[in-house]
Amino acid sequence: MTISRKPAVSRLAAVGAAAGASVLLLAAPAFAHVTVSPSTAAKGGYSTVDFKVPNEQDNANTVKVEVDFPADHPLASVQTEPVPGWTATVTKTKLAKPITTDDGQVTEAVTKITWSGGQIKPGEFQQFPVALGPLPSDTGKLVFKALQTYDNNQVVRWIDASTPGGAEPAHPAPTITLTDAKSGDATQATAQQSAAPASSSGGSDTTARVLAVVGIVVGAAGIGYGVLAGRRRGSAA
Repeated sequence: MTISRKPAVSRLAAVGAAAGASVLLLAAPAFAHVTVSPSTAAKGGYSTVDFKVPNEQDNANTVKVEVDFPADHPLASVQTEPVPGWTATVTKTKLAKPITTDDGQVTEAVTKITWSGGQIKPGEFQQFPVALGPLPSDTGKLVFKALQTYDNNQVVRWIDASTPGGAEPAHPAPTITLTDAKSGDATQATAQQSAAPASSSGGSDTTARVLAVVGIVVGAAGIGYGVLAGRRRGSAA
């Protein structure tokens, strides 16, 4: 009696498709957010980040992006990278308390950058690179509130603060988490990260080789069986 396995395969395919769809549904909202990358940086250092702005609408273009810099932790140095088709307008404000740097005192800091003149079409995104620093040492994060304007006059305000352990807000503000730059911890973490992939890669290579050998053996056995069966049938005839 022959037992068909097609229903089981079909069920597995259906489960896989449903799981894939669930992953896409969960990932879509995160992709649609205005974010900053990398999202972590060392305190006291400098970093080059990208503000990533996706278009969430089906029938409108994003035509302006505004990013507010934290006034309570001003940054002495902020530089924009040219983005083709876009014009960056940098707004500076005089500081109540000057910032002391290696190059002297800084009396004003960037409080906003506005990109305009370009378009982000439906289904597309644009990255806006910014070099900034030195990053403050007296806080654990920097929050950059952002406004995204469409050509249908709709403005999406990415200004909601996220709370640790809480649900993600509907329109979270791009945030950089600041970490302590300890050389010992950094060296140890780097060593651990370097060792882990090597071990994983070795295990994967070994598994791949074993499976390859098994596949060859099974294939050879199948061919031998086919030849032997053919000879038997010929003898019987």
